[in-house]
Amino acid sequence: MQRSNQTYPRFAVVGHPNKGKSSIVSTLAYDESVHISTVPGTTTQQRSYPLTIDGVTLYALFDTPGFQRSRAVLAWLTEVEVPAHKRVDRVKKFVYEHRDNPRYNDEIELLEPILAGAGIIYVVDGSKPYGVEYEAEMQILEWCGQPSMALINLIDDTNYVDEWKSALRHYFQMVRLFNPMEANFTQHIALLESMAQLREEWTSSIKESIKSFERYHKQKIRNSAELITELQIDALSYVASESVTTDEVSDSDKELLMDKYKGSLRTIEKKSHQKIAKIWNHQLLEKESEIPLLDEMDLFSKESESLFGLSKKELLVTGMAGGALTGSGVDILLAGSSLMLGSAIGAVVGAASVMFGYDEVADMKLLGWKLGRKELQVGPIQNPNFPYVLLQRTLYYTTEIATRPHADRSKINMDTSILLSKIFIDDESKKNLEKTHQTLRKSKVIKEESFEEYVVIIEKILKDRVS
Repeated sequence: MQRSNQTYPRFAVVGHPNKGKSSIVSTLAYDESVHISTVPGTTTQQRSYPLTIDGVTLYALFDTPGFQRSRAVLAWLTEVEVPAHKRVDRVKKFVYEHRDNPRYNDEIELLEPILAGAGIIYVVDGSKPYGVEYEAEMQILEWCGQPSMALINLIDDTNYVDEWKSALRHYFQMVRLFNPMEANFTQHIALLESMAQLREEWTSSIKESIKSFERYHKQKIRNSAELITELQIDALSYVASESVTTDEVSDSDKELLMDKYKGSLRTIEKKSHQKIAKIWNHQLLEKESEIPLLDEMDLFSKESESLFGLSKKELLVTGMAGGALTGSGVDILLAGSSLMLGSAIGAVVGAASVMFGYDEVADMKLLGWKLGRKELQVGPIQNPNFPYVLLQRTLYYTTEIATRPHADRSKINMDTSILLSKIFIDDESKKNLEKTHQTLRKSKVIKEESFEEYVVIIEKILKDRVS
């Protein structure tokens, strides 16, 4: 049940135009719908973005326009002498008298939520030098009398943080560094802990919110692990078939069925990735990206095998290197990758060759059927390396999606140079995972306890990478 307005904290994110206010709102609210633009003045109206979990609002953030005429506003506020305890009333009077004046639209929009009780989060760009022109803004905010903190956002590589800190400490209760384009879960929690100290009445509420947020994060990891396990089971047990009327099946018929089989596996993987994006509130990123992550690297490519598959040594460790594919006579080790042996990744980037021939992925069988008709069937997957290609592709995808701040709208590009540090399953886990893979290769149903064991292994891998 949603808390009343009096029981959850609200914060107005304010500052000069184009300093990353909307990016901070998007990241802290876990909301990819916040409009972000490099064009100054894009935000013209205040808008509230609540972070709600299981129907309970933890806090709300107001995205606001940037200050446009702060000096003129401050001049109006100070044209008469006002004692400190009357300054909030003076600001309210300014808003009341100028509400219909388009000249001060931006200032009215950003001041209204503050005067209604929202705390202040003032955003500056620490990659630009401090200037006295910002002091009018800070003085106006000081007159509002609300709890306040300043966030220094480093937009570029230059650094003027020290001089900003020296100035901001005169006006704000707290000053913190926070880059919304790089913030991870731990940094988010640390910022919430700082926000809890701004007002005594908020402390218990925000601390409870932190606990809820941590549970929410763990649940997302668990949901992702379950979804990945379901993907493995669906893909590795998948069977495609076509009815035939003759005893002889042409190579072209076999090739068409294998293409259908591979296409279905690609679709199963793609739909799972879309569901993972939804778990982490990144549906728009997945939908609108020009080439969603991994779409440019085919599931059955030599590149995928080399980047995500197991090496000969790892196949031996997991007990899979003993035989060729059933009925194919093709030794899978001839196509073994060298991911964990540290071979040059660059040699395979851009490769377009197929990873496995159709007779190497899964057995193709001609089965008897009713009324003299027969069925050509392919599947389930017999290739012992394929489950790890599929799994590690999805682990990589999940890690990228789960750790991506919602303010980052850039195209997701695969960084093959960091794959080795992100994709790693220890030998013991491989052996345990392989038990399930072998069961699926035999077309047997996975027991509930085996499903849970698989989920727990994946959950542990994800916890190490996204927390």
